[in-house]
Amino acid sequence: MDEDGNPAGQGPVVRLRPKAEARAIRHGFPWVYADELVMDRRTSALPPGTFALLEDAERRPLARVTVNPASRIAARVMDLNPAAVIDRDWIAARIARALALRERLYDAPFYRLVHAEADGLPGLVIDRFGAVAAIQPNAAWAEALYGDIAAALTGLTGVAAIVKNGSGRARSLEGLAEETAVTLGRLEGPVDVPMNGAVYRADLLGGQKTGLFYDQRDNHAFAARLARGERVLDVFAHVGGFALAALAAGARSALAVDSSAAALDLAAEGARASGFADRFATRRGDAFAAMEALAAEGERFGLVVCDPPAFAPTRQALEAGLRAYERVARLAAPLVAPGGYLVLCSCSHAADLTQFRAASARGIGRGGRRMQLVHTGFAGPDHPMLPQLAESAYLKALCFRLDG
Repeated sequence: MDEDGNPAGQGPVVRLRPKAEARAIRHGFPWVYADELVMDRRTSALPPGTFALLEDAERRPLARVTVNPASRIAARVMDLNPAAVIDRDWIAARIARALALRERLYDAPFYRLVHAEADGLPGLVIDRFGAVAAIQPNAAWAEALYGDIAAALTGLTGVAAIVKNGSGRARSLEGLAEETAVTLGRLEGPVDVPMNGAVYRADLLGGQKTGLFYDQRDNHAFAARLARGERVLDVFAHVGGFALAALAAGARSALAVDSSAAALDLAAEGARASGFADRFATRRGDAFAAMEALAAEGERFGLVVCDPPAFAPTRQALEAGLRAYERVARLAAPLVAPGGYLVLCSCSHAADLTQFRAASARGIGRGGRRMQLVHTGFAGPDHPMLPQLAESAYLKALCFRLDG
């Protein structure tokens, strides 16, 4: 036994406050907030990423957790077995379980391989691009054990190159520094990603997130079904996710709008690689201004898609975010030809489906259009949801048919 009364090797003990809900942890909720944990001197001094035994207020073992006293999420559940040893073998077993699902779902190795808490690896994201993988260690434990994660990933998948993508809001909330680098093999430039009949170009070193948004794959495919023979407008297009899928499905033309020249260059490269260059165009600028200008020019499209960044990344930003989503819908609605389709997306977990749908409907109505909601989409199955964690159900895609 160690000095804390734990079996040898179990490490420190952290404890829930008396009013904290231990039952939620037992039923699968993966987080313990700082105000739910006894933050005594010993716990407060634990280095971020420390593994510890979590006890309830009556000192009964609950789980093996990783602790970061500097984070609002002070503890993350690693394993409901309090005696679990978190090492390379444990990590490899979790990645192998995630890999088995993706290999069942997809014929080619292009997918999100690990989706953080939903795959039992809190704060860790791994995207796979064929022989290349991008790892986002967004929690302190994953940063500390990055070498073990990369070794386990290589052993299971045989990837030849790995990019560490250490950027973004999640890392800053954990107190982690930004760092993006190739940590295995070589990467000569953007990689080709075949998806929905098109070829996308993903910049794993300089692009947004890990370079490509796999979560929209199924929503790209649904929207593409509506695009055959139509003119398509893809606003907040990034590397052309919706536009290229629509062209692959037979759209007459597609215009991609984004504020990033680098993203639009990648979209154009993807169009050329896919054989769609003659039907694809880009327009760089602020999305709101671009939609206003297109309306003034009298442009109309059979399919308009708006997939903006998270306007409501936190609850504090919710009200302003919902106004922004309403404004997107109001400006996009007049650009849709009568009987055409409008797809509106939100990746803000703070704005739930009901709130986002209401904001979108208000905007369409204020844009002078009548609507039918014909489809609601979510993230693809390589982004599984943890039912106990609402934040894991972040992506919503609403498809409206507009008249009037």
